[in-house]
Amino acid sequence: MTTHQISKILVADDHVIVKVGIEILLKNRGINAELFYTVDFEGLLSQMRKEKFDLIILDIDIPGGNNVGMIETIRLKDPGVPVLIFTGFSERIYAIPYLRSGANAFVSKESPEEELERAILCIQQGKKYISSNLQQAMLDSIVTSESSDMAMVNTLSKREMDVATLLIKGNSTAQIAQILNLQLSTVSTFKSRIFTKLKVNNVVELIAKMKLVV
Repeated sequence: MTTHQISKILVADDHVIVKVGIEILLKNRGINAELFYTVDFEGLLSQMRKEKFDLIILDIDIPGGNNVGMIETIRLKDPGVPVLIFTGFSERIYAIPYLRSGANAFVSKESPEEELERAILCIQQGKKYISSNLQQAMLDSIVTSESSDMAMVNTLSKREMDVATLLIKGNSTAQIAQILNLQLSTVSTFKSRIFTKLKVNNVVELIAKMKLVV
């Protein structure tokens, strides 16, 4: 089994209590890693220019981030660094898009601390990780009508998924264009394609559809 040595960890989260909690968890787990900390995405990129990390623990809601494009940007800086998403956002909506974008693990902050421990262990073993609750939800969806919704969502391209994710978070077309550095007309085209592929007429229906994909 391939193992991934973790000696330097970068925590990107704008809540200091998260850093303290992770420090305690790592100590209890026997992982003697040097911990670095940043409160926004620009700080994360700045830290990556100075150090090579063995693990990035990332809150997707940090200032300057907020979309799946963060993973692509991190990969451009260091293609091999594992990224563990640790967030308060719903795993039912956000886990699959972020894992598809290259994250190695997705853990909800509402989960027991054992979930974070298991995620780090999986990364050490060179594996990806999703919670047992999400695994069960995905299995349940196979034998329900939700599987058809998953199939439709899986037809979305990566960029369409980026746009859909931002739409269900309440961003306007203009805001999405700015976040993703796209022309307004391009975002409108992506939005139209998303609605057509998922057979929805508005963002409210889109949110309901995306909630069913897992």
